[in-house]
Amino acid sequence: MIPSSPVVIAAAALLVLAVLLGIFRRLRAPSADARESKQAHEAAQQRDPPVDIGETYEFGVTELTDHHSGEEVAVGKVEGFVIFTEDVPGGLGKGDVIRAKVLSFNDGRTSADATFVSRA
Repeated sequence: MIPSSPVVIAAAALLVLAVLLGIFRRLRAPSADARESKQAHEAAQQRDPPVDIGETYEFGVTELTDHHSGEEVAVGKVEGFVIFTEDVPGGLGKGDVIRAKVLSFNDGRTSADATFVSRA
């Protein structure tokens, strides 16, 4: 026999609500990757960039993506510092090593824009 007293029903409803709230909070919490990315971004804001404007650097392409300019750019890192490289040739892919010349920093100096120089 299932108890049907209002107290038991209310307790069961509260228990279900608590479980659902816990699941909802877990789903909305940032992932470990998102937390790590946020921490790296905050740390980057506290240090000087490891690259200089006008200098050329060699690095591996970690991804190809559409930049705010509307064109495809190669993304890579120098000492953990993100560089967005434009004017990349066709056929360039993830894992390729390139040389790029740094043109500018973003407002927070946490990344840089560069132009493709050559494949390494």
